[in-house]
Amino acid sequence: MDTQNTPVHLRLWHRGFWLLAFANMLLTMSVYMLIPLLGDWLKFSLGLSPWLNGFLMGIYGVGLFLLGPLCSWWVQRYRRNHICQLSILAMMLVLAAFWLMRLQSPIRVEGWQSFLPWQFGLLRLLLGATFGLAQMVLCSTLIIDVCESFQRTEANHSAAWFGRFAVALGPMTGLLLMRWSTRVPATISTWADPSLAAVVLALLAAVLIMLVPFPFRAPDDRFSRISLDRFFLTDGWLLFANLLPVTAVVGMVLATERSPMFYAMMMTGFFMALLAEKFVFADADLKSQTICGLILLFAASLLMRWPITPAAPYLAPVCLSLGVGIIGSRFLLFFIKLSHHCQRGTSQSTFFLAWETGISIGLLVGYALPAQVFQLSLVLIVAAFLLYNFITHNWYLKHKNR
Repeated sequence: MDTQNTPVHLRLWHRGFWLLAFANMLLTMSVYMLIPLLGDWLKFSLGLSPWLNGFLMGIYGVGLFLLGPLCSWWVQRYRRNHICQLSILAMMLVLAAFWLMRLQSPIRVEGWQSFLPWQFGLLRLLLGATFGLAQMVLCSTLIIDVCESFQRTEANHSAAWFGRFAVALGPMTGLLLMRWSTRVPATISTWADPSLAAVVLALLAAVLIMLVPFPFRAPDDRFSRISLDRFFLTDGWLLFANLLPVTAVVGMVLATERSPMFYAMMMTGFFMALLAEKFVFADADLKSQTICGLILLFAASLLMRWPITPAAPYLAPVCLSLGVGIIGSRFLLFFIKLSHHCQRGTSQSTFFLAWETGISIGLLVGYALPAQVFQLSLVLIVAAFLLYNFITHNWYLKHKNR
């Protein structure tokens, strides 16, 4: 069913899977909708240096790795769906703290302003840790548990697409809420803050997970408390490194782009990537999908820098999401095929970490060096192309296990 050159498609009709897939989308949206809000708040309200802004936004990527080594022991020792729900609850508290911080920041309390950046950085770190744990349990364990063994590659592929659409849908929703809140009375705008909307989305994700029944599994005490299982696939280190510059380009765009229309067109590009997998790359050479994706990313960067046609503001986001969409799908399958028996969950977590770490690097660079985003994006795309074309692809063919 799952061949090397044939992408999987949305053929799953299991109710539990769809609930978990939508939970994945809502959870990802709750994180990404805060990027324009928090980034602009740091830049315009606090008056911090660009490098400090970049550090505070990018430290989220460090948090992703903090709880991962404990993930396997927790899901073996306790009810795995409860671990996911508790991590979402902790994530909701962090999101609510961002709302309270923004409410109080204009108040000139002695010592408050000097301490505020460190509070913000701690919250970004905790957001990465709680979101990372929730996603690792959700995508590497819960979604796999509700599917039959022959459907699991399909399930991983489909659930990942829900998360990709959230990369565009989240910022677009946040920007629209920011614009709407400026046109309503202050008493209403306080409650129309994207930070509170993010809390609601995370709550809805937790509710969807509660609606899915999971069989009881007896606790297994033979697992080590600290483990790479369900956390990081060491055999996929080169794929991890190759995906970082690709998603870093996306992170730089998220740090600099503030048009809701841009993100709406990104969603169009993601939809086109789904169609391209079915009709364009179904029987194409294995290498062609990633190479075409990198060429599209290169074209998107050029169009954003030099809009040579009136359609450039619409073509650039389409090329960007079309390129990263088809690359992400192919790399996800690569991670699965590199994994050994019972390492499917670990491959999912590793792909997630590579994707989000690259986004975090892009946020850091985008806020710290906004004037150099174009040049740096071209360098990253060329580096990813050279690494994949001359090293990663042949390395993968020699090391794949499925």
